[in-house]
Amino acid sequence: MGTLNSQRLIKGEGTSERIWQALFEHRPLERQKIDNLLGGSGVVHIVAPHPDDEILGCAGIIRQLSLLGIAIHVWAVTDGEASHPDSPHWARDVLATVRTEESERAMALICPTCLRKRLAMPDGAVARHEQELAMMLAESFAPGDTVFAPWRLDGHPDHEASARASHYAARLKQCRFLEVPIWGWHWADPYAGDFPSRRAVAIMLDPETQRLKAHAIQSFQSQLQPDPDTGSPAILPDYALARLQRPYEVVFQ
Repeated sequence: MGTLNSQRLIKGEGTSERIWQALFEHRPLERQKIDNLLGGSGVVHIVAPHPDDEILGCAGIIRQLSLLGIAIHVWAVTDGEASHPDSPHWARDVLATVRTEESERAMALICPTCLRKRLAMPDGAVARHEQELAMMLAESFAPGDTVFAPWRLDGHPDHEASARASHYAARLKQCRFLEVPIWGWHWADPYAGDFPSRRAVAIMLDPETQRLKAHAIQSFQSQLQPDPDTGSPAILPDYALARLQRPYEVVFQ
């Protein structure tokens, strides 16, 4: 997870899926079809701070877009090489290679035609390269495109920096900008006003898409298994996955 935002800490087990489901039972999310969110866009950009974010946050959306014939570009901001600090088993260069391969394998299941661009910015330090990232993205965005990025308050500094850069580039190039919570489900307290429910819509996933997403997530074994050398727990434990494997995905408009 990298260095954490001091105001939006990702610690412990976070807000449980039971709490989120109780909230949504009381206040159901608005449902939308993915094509209604695009405003006629024929090109969609998915900005992923780390290899796996594109799958965890919006694998189902990506699959639905691909079935509609939408051109999809995945921007892999970092290689995720800092996920296991001080681990002899997971040296940074090894992780960069393995996590890239994991992402490519997962994307092949969800959307074989997607174009994945590896930017190789330093994991854990995207904020230091935020303006550079914004300019790189702006060069590839075009007016009328749609951009999906993590929530600007997602809690992980790389997610938030990538979101800010994406938002800047989208505004500069007159693109539609949509946010996807990933670690935000962990730190946010929905009863304290942390969750922007008025902006949230649910994109429903059919059973086959749910199955493919679950299969794709299993590609990320480096994040799903404890570190064999340090004994550190999995980066993506079951309680985190429970918030990301619902029969719908959530987008902030």
